[in-house]
Amino acid sequence: MTRGARRTEGAAERSPGLWAARAGVAERAIRGRHLRRLWGLPGTRLGVVRRPARLADRLFARWHYWWQAHLLDCLIDAHERAPAAERVEVIGRLIRGVHLRNLRHWTNDYYDDIAWLGLALHRARDLVDTRPALAEITARLRDGWTEHGGGGIWWRRGDTFKNVPANGPAAILLARARVERADRQRARAMAEWMERSLRDPGTGLMWDGLHVAEDGGVRDVVTTTYTYCQGVYLGACVELAGHEPAGPWVGRAARTVRAVEAGLAPDGVLRGHDGGDGGLFTGILTRYLADAAIRLPAAEGETAARLVTASAEALWDNRGALPGGPLFGPEFARPADLAGGPEHDLSVQLSGWMALEAAARLEGRASMAG
Repeated sequence: MTRGARRTEGAAERSPGLWAARAGVAERAIRGRHLRRLWGLPGTRLGVVRRPARLADRLFARWHYWWQAHLLDCLIDAHERAPAAERVEVIGRLIRGVHLRNLRHWTNDYYDDIAWLGLALHRARDLVDTRPALAEITARLRDGWTEHGGGGIWWRRGDTFKNVPANGPAAILLARARVERADRQRARAMAEWMERSLRDPGTGLMWDGLHVAEDGGVRDVVTTTYTYCQGVYLGACVELAGHEPAGPWVGRAARTVRAVEAGLAPDGVLRGHDGGDGGLFTGILTRYLADAAIRLPAAEGETAARLVTASAEALWDNRGALPGGPLFGPEFARPADLAGGPEHDLSVQLSGWMALEAAARLEGRASMAG
């Protein structure tokens, strides 16, 4: 299945930096606790969604498709940080496990879910042949666009809700992958729809989404501000800025970084959103802040880098100690609770791993520049 193990051959040996070493510790802990064969099948892996696992978790009756997409993304982060043929095999096995558990389909009814898997598969394209999967996913995302509510794609098929969590990752994927020539234009339209329909004019932060009435108009707007929404909107702007430097995207990305610092980072540390799906939200924001730190002009880039590093530092300082490695909390600024609760969700642990990989990425770029 793998064809990119060649990338690991001849990789220069070098001592990991502080953040790279911490990310490696997180990787070992999370893989050791959560990564298992799907139904005992050889050549497969899937992430157990909670530890200690209940029967439904061990049997993967509960498996959370989009959490697995972020597990895959984290493994690719780790491979880019420290290439290893063994990890390429695990990446291929996880992709196979997702496909089998999803009954040999690449998509489900949630447009945000499939956009996340598409983003991870696109990053894995030099390691595994992901072209058929990407073609199926991008086709579904294109079909999700309608003019109801002023544009955008739906949160899920057959629903009446459109939101940033679906349109943000879909815009990033379509701008990057460009499976069809019109994909970048659709990505641009998604970002424009988010800007026009869901930006809080007072804070500059993105609201969650809007409900569409039967006549296609907007029934109401959900004005909750999640770290997730800021991350994916920022990611879309940064991606589009790389293709259209003269467009509005750099300014919008910079504005979003400033808004995050002012509204979602008390004492300079990004806030969390408990467990379950919310456990992933802050890690997602760190991923795209790291992108912004590398690709934005100096002032906002430095702010983005500072938010990533300060949040990762708080996460690490507040980790709990368990056999096999650290346990991270959903609020980076608070000590992890070893007794139970959201700390034992795979989502929360992946969020912590993402933050450490984001800091390691910035560390690596700084080392290369030096």
